[in-house]
Amino acid sequence: MPEGDSVWRAAAQLHAALAGQQLTASDFRVPRFATLKLDGWTVDEVVPRGKHLLMRLRGPAEEQLTIHSHLKMEGAWQVYPPGGRWRKPGFTARCVLRTATADAVGFSLGILEVVRTADEVSVVGHLGPDLLGPDWDIAEAERRLLAAPDVPIGVALLDQRNLAGIGNIYRCEACFLSGIHPAAPVSEVTDLRAIMADAKQLLEANLGPGRRTTVLNARGAPVGRMAGRPGYWVYGREHQPCLKCGTPIRRGVLAKGTHTGTGTEERDIYFCPKCQPPPGTNA
Repeated sequence: MPEGDSVWRAAAQLHAALAGQQLTASDFRVPRFATLKLDGWTVDEVVPRGKHLLMRLRGPAEEQLTIHSHLKMEGAWQVYPPGGRWRKPGFTARCVLRTATADAVGFSLGILEVVRTADEVSVVGHLGPDLLGPDWDIAEAERRLLAAPDVPIGVALLDQRNLAGIGNIYRCEACFLSGIHPAAPVSEVTDLRAIMADAKQLLEANLGPGRRTTVLNARGAPVGRMAGRPGYWVYGREHQPCLKCGTPIRRGVLAKGTHTGTGTEERDIYFCPKCQPPPGTNA
């Protein structure tokens, strides 16, 4: 699953390339929309909503449609100069949009559909407050988390119905910064707002260029991009020493993490057994 910062950057790139431009050609390579042609439509804006991308278009008669996409595990949007050679296999392209100045291609998109802009609620209305969006409301996100106190915090943070934008990397890192094991139930977390504030700070710190890192200094500036420094506190660092206490990082599995409200899956978790004692153990 993509992290919210990845989707935010993709939306910014697409908006910069397409906003205000008229489509000269469109090609939807999915059966449901294969005959849809949006030639002559103008791209008004491209905005992220959690892990979803919304591309809003206006037709010649002022009709309004939204191209809704979700990257899922392997999806990507890429922008090329007109006629530029694609960096991914052509058979993985699901949507091709052309303007006089750029080609935008969506590869291996997990979700691709077109809805009336007035009906966007049908595709993203289930999402909770967006950590990177203008609708961010920490009190509402906290209320949603507390509505299911027995759910593991690591599951609750990935449930996009509670709050939108956190993926597996940021849930592991935010839990570590709060000293909370991902399997601990929501009811045992004494400061839910601190976890969410950490996740928001980490997401915002990674909106610019450069490799993603969650290791920030006291001023919130990334230091994990420095040569020889780990990029993450715990994520992907199984058996490596904790950056705070030196204890080897462990990897586990946390089941039934709902991401979109339509399904569940198991995901790896990374944690320091000393800084984040598992539920039922003494610190």
